[in-house]
Amino acid sequence: MVVEQELSDDEVDRIFRALADATRRDILRRTIEAEQSVSALAAEYDMSFAAVQKHVAVLEAARLIIKRAEGRERLVRTDPRMIARAQQLLERYQELWRHRIAAIDALLAEPTEGESNARHADHP
Repeated sequence: MVVEQELSDDEVDRIFRALADATRRDILRRTIEAEQSVSALAAEYDMSFAAVQKHVAVLEAARLIIKRAEGRERLVRTDPRMIARAQQLLERYQELWRHRIAAIDALLAEPTEGESNARHADHP
């Protein structure tokens, strides 16, 4: 999958702030499985409806969910496109660290100057 454009620093910050909270991660999990009303989501948590609405608003601001009106209800579902973009961002970080670890491994595998001199002295 190819990303059309890079995420801005602000978008990345909003995504990671949204994902930093266990309730918001659970809301994402639940709305990946099926579209849910905000009322149905709120019924599952030991917090006020207003608190759940705030969690939904944070996820919506990060564009991790899409909210739509259907009559008097507000329905929420995960936006798989933004999840995929966040996943690609994490994969780029993972690749960067893999390259750095490989470079460190290669550096550690090289003989040091003292080891190299000792090898030559042992074999006249």
